[in-house]
Amino acid sequence: MKLVLTLIAAPNSNALTKAVIDNAAIALTGAGALVGDVTWLAEGEACDLTFDGIPLDVADTTLSEAELPVDAITQKVATRRKKLLIADMDSTIVTGETLDELAEFAGVKDRVAAITARAMNGELDFEAALDERVGLLEGMSTEMLKEAWKTVEYTGGAKQLVSTMKANGGFVALVSGGFDFFTGAVRAELGFDYDQANVLIEKDGKLTGKVQKPVLDRQAKVDALESLSAQQGITVDDAIAVGDGANDLQMISLAGTGVAFHAKPSVQEQARICINHGDLTALLYLQGYAKSDFVS
Repeated sequence: MKLVLTLIAAPNSNALTKAVIDNAAIALTGAGALVGDVTWLAEGEACDLTFDGIPLDVADTTLSEAELPVDAITQKVATRRKKLLIADMDSTIVTGETLDELAEFAGVKDRVAAITARAMNGELDFEAALDERVGLLEGMSTEMLKEAWKTVEYTGGAKQLVSTMKANGGFVALVSGGFDFFTGAVRAELGFDYDQANVLIEKDGKLTGKVQKPVLDRQAKVDALESLSAQQGITVDDAIAVGDGANDLQMISLAGTGVAFHAKPSVQEQARICINHGDLTALLYLQGYAKSDFVS
């Protein structure tokens, strides 16, 4: 079975040097692999090394022990290109937590952010933590949603990821434990085909401090992955899923390629594929796209 190792450095860092590539090849060879030639996807940033002769789990352990200063991801060559992208929003497609930013306008950001951090690391029940945080926003004007949106920033590579997958026939979905006001705005700006999120209940132009039930939680993300795959006439093995929080872990584990993106410690401990150096274009390199293939 032909396998591929993709090495990915931080954008514009030129951290992916010949020495780093050689060290990766030596490590794999020492574990019994037959390693092929280097294929550059982006000079100094991303490359592929094909190999065979050892299973993926052995390769993963070997590369982890090599302590390379870049992301190192192993996959089967034949199934690396995916037809569905399903992505988390907060701290994944956008750089921050939109609920925390909204809480800034209510003067309770510190309290909300502390709960968010614990919930995303899996220390708190997601729904209970969401209810508690939203409860602190009771009475806030809905106009503040628009103000909070102005502070939102996209993660590097978000536009290229969405546009490139769509240009190559992929379906791209945004599924978030955040709120539909923000996912709708992100969908419109970046070109997602679909978005799904929680709904803040409003009355007379103000937030009631309640969320519409049922809450979109970790199981709802799994359900979305399965239903969207079925709608596209594919299986979950044909999907790439990305997220950073504990509520993303089941979705990440189920997808054919599941990526923990600059994720919380508890998520990184359980996910096989972790991106800690690259930006979201790493998800394109993982699928074998070269930088020259990117659509922006």
